[in-house]
Amino acid sequence: MYNDAAARAYVNKEIIVCGMGRSGIASAKLLRRLGACVTLQDLDPEAAEKSGGAAGELEKLGVKLYLGKNPDDIIGKFDMAVMSPGISVHLPFAEKAKELGVPVIGEIELAYTLCLCPIAGITGTNGKTTTTSLAGEIFTAYFPHTYVVGNIGTAFTDRVLGMEPDGWAVAEISSFQLETCVTFRPRISAVLNITPDHLDRHKTFENYAALKESIGKNQTSDDFMILNYDDEKCRNIRTRAKIIFFSRLAELDEGVFLDGDFIRVRMNGFDERLADRRELNIVGNIGAENAMAAAAMAVCAGIPPERIKEPLLKFKAAAHRLEFVRELNGVRYYNDSKATNTDAAIKGLEAMDRPVVLIGGGYDKHCEFGDWVRLFKGKVKDLILIGEVADKIAETCRAYGFADFERANSLRNAVDTACGRARPGDCVLLSPACASWDMFDNYEQRGNLFKEFVRGL
Repeated sequence: MYNDAAARAYVNKEIIVCGMGRSGIASAKLLRRLGACVTLQDLDPEAAEKSGGAAGELEKLGVKLYLGKNPDDIIGKFDMAVMSPGISVHLPFAEKAKELGVPVIGEIELAYTLCLCPIAGITGTNGKTTTTSLAGEIFTAYFPHTYVVGNIGTAFTDRVLGMEPDGWAVAEISSFQLETCVTFRPRISAVLNITPDHLDRHKTFENYAALKESIGKNQTSDDFMILNYDDEKCRNIRTRAKIIFFSRLAELDEGVFLDGDFIRVRMNGFDERLADRRELNIVGNIGAENAMAAAAMAVCAGIPPERIKEPLLKFKAAAHRLEFVRELNGVRYYNDSKATNTDAAIKGLEAMDRPVVLIGGGYDKHCEFGDWVRLFKGKVKDLILIGEVADKIAETCRAYGFADFERANSLRNAVDTACGRARPGDCVLLSPACASWDMFDNYEQRGNLFKEFVRGL
């Protein structure tokens, strides 16, 4: 079921979908089903060949392909542009579209206009995917019609037409997706933390933070916003929604917080210990924070605490997020490839309770590494650097008096070197503090190769 009145607004409209990735393909298919005339554009001239058969399916549906260039010359002929999250809204053709009065929206906004069920939207710099997955499992155990979508890997537009109104859409929302949200209004929103990231695209931390905060811009007093009390940026967000805090460091009069090692719920008429953080299968302080945020969202959705505990304790972290790979000769290997910024890498390092041989480096998103390197003393035995930003990290290490680093010319070489440096009782941690795009297609490919190399040791 879906919003039929909203769907009729797309009938016979000329719409260009920009980006032939997962969300772009899903959006193009959805719009064709609704009766729109769709052009799917991608800058890569070989996008059709790389689509794994999707191009043929799209052409059978009547979707026109426009490949190999941006639509600067034709953008004015469309009634709407739907932007994939990987494409900047500041490109000349997108700016031209706005000047011509062509609405520019994203896949999340498109799906929202059709969605009849309430939405729980999660954003933040780090922990989004784990919190979304965890919230999804808690919601599913109570609401059978729960749909986990968004930046987590399943396009919202791929599922929206089949969503039952008595269910919930639990959606991971990135800053790139928030750029193109206009009317999007989640019933429950969560901002987990805000630290510098993606400055190569958003230019300033202020711009990036404003996008994260904007997840609640359309919320009203009937809605909830879950915020991290320990993060100053989050704590000071202003919204019309009812704010519920979670905290690892402070006892709260209302919210979810750590009472010793216990996650305690004190909200919506409840005041009880929910679970012991030591029993969680997600490690470190970030794991406890993700669990508290998910629990707070669940209570706001009407799920009683006694129905939260079992899925919370059963949950296991998703791949590439402090994922245990194997133990070999007394050395434990962890894949934290999802740590694509310094704050995530800091949380990964803090979660380790052994001496660390660390593999870091990658694509330069114009972030600083000082706060990360500052933690190395007494915790990191050796740092193995890879990628285009290796020299910048090495320079930061020298500035902070950390000298136990060396360069590897590939990830395989880094794994072999780390194995040679580690001793029984140590751990080898891939936690790059950088994006992967200089050497890999994405962080998943980087993490999967790490696991392959580790298992081959």
